[in-house]
Amino acid sequence: MKEQSVKEKYYKDLSDLFLSSFNKSSCEISDLRADGSNRKLLRIKSGDFSAVGVYGPDKLENNAFVGFSKHFKSLGLPVPEIYAYDEPNKVYLETDLGDTTLFDALISARKDETFPPQISELYKKSLLWLARFQVLGIKNLDLKLCYPRAAFDRQSISWDLNYFKYYFVKLGGIAFNEQNLEDDYNALADLLVSAKSDFFLYRDFQSRNIMVKDGEVFFIDYQGGRRGALQYDVASLLFDAKADLTCEAREELLEYYLSLPEIKAVTDKDRFMRFYYPFVYIRLMQAMGAYGLRGFYEKKTHFLQSVPYVIKNLEWLLSHAQMPIKLPELTKVFKKIVASTYLRNFGAKKLGLTIKISSFSYKNGIPQDFSGHNGGFVFDCRCLPNPGREEKYKNLTGKDKEVVEYLKRSPEADSFFNNSLNLVSLAAENYLSRNFTDLSVCFGCTGGRHRSVYMAERMAAAFKGKKGIKIELSHREIK
Repeated sequence: MKEQSVKEKYYKDLSDLFLSSFNKSSCEISDLRADGSNRKLLRIKSGDFSAVGVYGPDKLENNAFVGFSKHFKSLGLPVPEIYAYDEPNKVYLETDLGDTTLFDALISARKDETFPPQISELYKKSLLWLARFQVLGIKNLDLKLCYPRAAFDRQSISWDLNYFKYYFVKLGGIAFNEQNLEDDYNALADLLVSAKSDFFLYRDFQSRNIMVKDGEVFFIDYQGGRRGALQYDVASLLFDAKADLTCEAREELLEYYLSLPEIKAVTDKDRFMRFYYPFVYIRLMQAMGAYGLRGFYEKKTHFLQSVPYVIKNLEWLLSHAQMPIKLPELTKVFKKIVASTYLRNFGAKKLGLTIKISSFSYKNGIPQDFSGHNGGFVFDCRCLPNPGREEKYKNLTGKDKEVVEYLKRSPEADSFFNNSLNLVSLAAENYLSRNFTDLSVCFGCTGGRHRSVYMAERMAAAFKGKKGIKIELSHREIK
């Protein structure tokens, strides 16, 4: 059947279903947003009343959504009501929850990198309901409705891992050792299937599948749900790529979720966190597989606009997340993705550059940069005049006025700083143009308290207020 005739048919089927279900004589139909699936969503109106009509070409997926919706509605969970379902024609009618998603609300309210309080409250409401979906929603749920699997088991995990490999890694031009990667895949799958998994796994719990209406949240697109672990859906929401939550917001929301009575009754923080970051990784891998399928393979390039955001999340994970197992080849793949200028520059969004400036003592070793691409500089200040050798400066630091004035009088210190600034400025400009997000700049001296501190402070001041640049300044040896 040609595409036009398919459209004409589901328009007619939904119109007929609407008119017969609500005893209406006429109605208006308009297309709603497209999503990543082949389903078609329509708004159907008659007077002041409206409903959402859905055509789903996959009957099993339709049965899952309709059956889950009725079950969740019976438990008082905020999901759309199914008004009518014409199974043979693959169409159904559900509550019209409006057009505002949690993602829309976030983007509208956020003026900078901060997390607006009203949006934080919506996220907390979403996590509160998630806990109830997970713990209560699984009870008496007909798992025979789950599609394509009844559980997020080893087979599901394998599908996601290969989805990532074939549609993102290979099509994105990332080289890897196939056997070594398969070994890591097996180790990761062994770990994930050992997590407690007696809960409802929503599968796509992200900000575009949460509707906001009259200050409350409602949930859609759970037709891929199945039995699984708690961690996956939390990871889906908090590491939702284009939502681009700050690290602080993610930590606050995670602590809130773990404090909920429903969650405390079934796990504790230590048990939850053992598996949390492995599930974050596999969720990001599933998302990257989807971006690759839609973007690289199907040529729907707008899906690739999320790639720089997921790379930013990967970079954070590589430097902060503690994994309970070693995955050497997969880690290499992640680092190559993070280092790829090609992948970082999809979409118009510039993520901004964080310059991490630090001072240190060589006695205690050079600071490690755990960011994904390891880019940056280490400057050795031991060639400069040392105020620490003079008694009157001994107990001061490079932040004190007396030490600052001492080094300002030194032509060598001034030349050293200007040369360093030129190098860092060149790198910063290049990194910004390539959408790299982190640059490390370290200054070392003998004790890590005078010359290195002075240079780090001065470098931070030089970049303060620069567009697209954020500074993180630390002095390792100063307590």
